[in-house]
Amino acid sequence: MVSLKELTGRKVVTTDAFAIGEVDGVELDLEKGNITHIRVDLSKEAANELRFKKPFMGNVVICVPMNLIQAFGHVINLNVPLTQIKTLKECQ
Repeated sequence: MVSLKELTGRKVVTTDAFAIGEVDGVELDLEKGNITHIRVDLSKEAANELRFKKPFMGNVVICVPMNLIQAFGHVINLNVPLTQIKTLKECQ
């Protein structure tokens, strides 16, 4: 089992080897007790490539659904290429 503290800061990489950013936290379904998404703090390069507008203060954080995660390790590998990340929304 991996704690949230251990998960935070791990790099997130797409199937086409693009490092999109680092884990910033998780989104939970409190009724079911499940993690539904990981929050990913996008790198400048990823935010530009994905055409997200960087806020004046802080970074762009997107919510990546758990079903897009292929493997957890020192790096979190997604099972989709960068082009499919473009459809994700910023976390609220």
